[in-house]
Amino acid sequence: MARSEDPENLRATVRAPVQLRVDYERMNLFFSDYTRNISKGGTFIKTSRPLPIGTRFLFSMAVPALSEPVQLDGEVTWILPAEAAVPRGEDPGMGIRFLFRDAQARTDFEDLVARMMEESLGVEVAQELLQRR
Repeated sequence: MARSEDPENLRATVRAPVQLRVDYERMNLFFSDYTRNISKGGTFIKTSRPLPIGTRFLFSMAVPALSEPVQLDGEVTWILPAEAAVPRGEDPGMGIRFLFRDAQARTDFEDLVARMMEESLGVEVAQELLQRR
């Protein structure tokens, strides 16, 4: 069941509209989906097959500026099922909170997200958004 709170009001960091390919495995099934947006703390993966809330999983994210995908741990924090998304004109999917093995891994990834936001939105807009929270 999806969380009833509006996820927009729960975010600790600003998200940018960045579409990246995401690959992951769950119970011997392989999935390829795309992000709708990304922040330093999480992402929204567009999918009609969201994993249950609380599911932790390893996934890879293809970042155009890198030769190899970024490997990340994540946890599903909320879902937007198709029956709720379609009437609202939105994509179904799942909100993911990134999990990091240590502070350095978090810092490295946050720097990467800041660069992706700058490339997607431009330096001035990205810096303004990143300083809001």
